[in-house]
Amino acid sequence: MTNFKMKATLAALLLAGSMLPAFAQETLKIGAIGSLSGGGTAWGLAIQRGAELAVDEVNKAGGLKVGDKTYKVELLMRDDQYTGQGGKTAAERLVFQDKVKFIVGPIGSNPVLSTVQVTTPEKVLLMSNGFAPAILKNDHKASYNFRFTLTNVEYAPNMMKWVKDNLKLKKVGILVPNDAIGQQVAPALVKLYKESGIDTIADFYERGSKEFSPLITRMMAAGVDGFDLNFNAPGEAGLMVKQARQIGFDKTIFQMGGPSVPEIVEVAGKQAEGFISYEMVDFDQPSVVAFVKAYEAKYGKGIMNSQTPAFYNATKILFEAIRRAGTVDDTTKVRDQVEKIAGYDAGIYGPVRWTGMANYGVDHQLALPFYVVEVKDGKAVRRATLQVD
Repeated sequence: MTNFKMKATLAALLLAGSMLPAFAQETLKIGAIGSLSGGGTAWGLAIQRGAELAVDEVNKAGGLKVGDKTYKVELLMRDDQYTGQGGKTAAERLVFQDKVKFIVGPIGSNPVLSTVQVTTPEKVLLMSNGFAPAILKNDHKASYNFRFTLTNVEYAPNMMKWVKDNLKLKKVGILVPNDAIGQQVAPALVKLYKESGIDTIADFYERGSKEFSPLITRMMAAGVDGFDLNFNAPGEAGLMVKQARQIGFDKTIFQMGGPSVPEIVEVAGKQAEGFISYEMVDFDQPSVVAFVKAYEAKYGKGIMNSQTPAFYNATKILFEAIRRAGTVDDTTKVRDQVEKIAGYDAGIYGPVRWTGMANYGVDHQLALPFYVVEVKDGKAVRRATLQVD
């Protein structure tokens, strides 16, 4: 072999060697389920974008180090159409076809309850958000689901106290989706109002409805001095606000849960002025300001749902638990690390604190501060900071 050929061969070998780490890095697939169609689309995008930002962050840092391996993380997003059947179908695809062991989302009790039916028997870790108590009620050893936002069980007592002390309402109208979840959760909310000395009237509508004026008119005739949009997806809640104002309701409209202020403002426009809502995130906090900048750099300066940082937070906690467990295969070990992760700060809400044992039999409910905001000049302005007891 000539000297020239030897040098060329050596150079080729060195080049191939320099490329080995890139090829040697394995891929870790993370599933995500959310509504990319239907009334809950804003929430589905929130899951997808929150998780994507966490994935981008870990990949830019060189990948997720787990034991003696480093993984490039890949996110697989599936649409649940904001339905129970959609959640089940999306979960089956991720678990049985894509072979994922970790899923972020969905949002909404019906999709989550259906997803859990698939993920729990397969010991797939689920980081979700839905109000139904049955989502977390489970024998500890069989539970692989964690909830990353508060439900009315956690925030409602203190939120209700604020409503009673500050809004001075006598009779509240509640528009409730006519499905199993609405029928299950509405009585608990009505009971809470009654215990606070506030009368209520509830009426049902079909998911996906666009016209709420007849229901609102009927409640106005019954003498309500406030509307609580607690159970409603962002698009539907925005229409309710807009139509209530258009037909002359000039009293309080608020939302005890399911925050989606930017989407409601987008739909209702100027009619959203004065709208009051429960809020999950303090957008003035420095770490959240940095998160918003990262969001805008990737997606532009459009609307960001407050669920987005929640699922960024959930995905970051998942990655840290996988790293601590030292495995991407043994989901029981990873679950145990999620439970032990108290004190870890993913940068949005402060140190992790789990709760839920008294209500669900397992401490898989994330405890968070929460806020009351009011729309002024099209922006959400904080009125109060509250805590979970």
